[in-house]
Amino acid sequence: MPSPHQDTFITYASPSNWSTLHRQLANVEWPTLALWTLIFGGWTATLATTKMMPPALTWLALVGITAWYLSLQHEFSHGHPTRSAKINRILGLTPIALWYPFDDYREQHLTHHQDQFLTQPGLDPESNYFYPQPPQPKWKLFLWKSQRTVAGRFLLGPGLSIYQLLGRAVLSLRERNSAAILMWTQHLVLVGAVLFLAQHGAGVTVWQYATASYFGLGLSMLRSLYEHRPAAQPSHRIVVNEAAWPWRLLYLNNNYHAVHHMHPELPWYQIAKHYHADREGYLHRNGGFLIPGYAWLIRHHLWRPVDSPLLAQAR
Repeated sequence: MPSPHQDTFITYASPSNWSTLHRQLANVEWPTLALWTLIFGGWTATLATTKMMPPALTWLALVGITAWYLSLQHEFSHGHPTRSAKINRILGLTPIALWYPFDDYREQHLTHHQDQFLTQPGLDPESNYFYPQPPQPKWKLFLWKSQRTVAGRFLLGPGLSIYQLLGRAVLSLRERNSAAILMWTQHLVLVGAVLFLAQHGAGVTVWQYATASYFGLGLSMLRSLYEHRPAAQPSHRIVVNEAAWPWRLLYLNNNYHAVHHMHPELPWYQIAKHYHADREGYLHRNGGFLIPGYAWLIRHHLWRPVDSPLLAQAR
């Protein structure tokens, strides 16, 4: 009679189990896992070598890494790189970009993907617009107009986004939402671990890391400066930005935003191919909403708003 250990080995090594394992591995998006390794490796290397680099260089590296990681978290929110939501969540959970709990971001972003509600305040959680009624305070109108510029989006956009995030957190506490409280508790513990490691392991102060992460969020938010516009037809509200390759790499091809909204299941490394295979079709479907790159936006809208944050009327 075979021993229990032999039974276990035979069961594990059976052809059916190897076939299942093969299918699971075949469904893994290895370029995304490689990118996750690269970003975390870059983050680790930056912290490990910070005492050998000028502080400004460390700070700039953290700005870029946190912005890039936010793009990667976007991939995780859409069911990449594995078929397991739990694994994808674990991959996106570490808050090296600090501000957003991954679960909150994923919920808000997937709600945003209800295209029929795009740009509509109260329905699209990523809307950059509001209705003229009721009248808004002048300070709010100034802030919202300012973040329709490149400079305002980069400098003020993160602050407004964090303010809204904290507002949701306070509301959850008031309502004693146990799931949200657990999410925030977990997030704050992980944030504390990241900041402790940065300061005590690498000598990067909390202030240095927090400001780098703030502007990393600002760099990430440049992508969404003019990503959507008000339009009667939902498909006409979604841009295609034909950006240069450094921007495409930073934003993981999400500049081809009309493609992403039409095919949110596509991994980042397949989006450009789909766009160029049917460029005219995508531009026809999105009403010709085309931006010729982020450099164009910077040249033309550094201080000038791309549009008004006021919507004419409720649709």
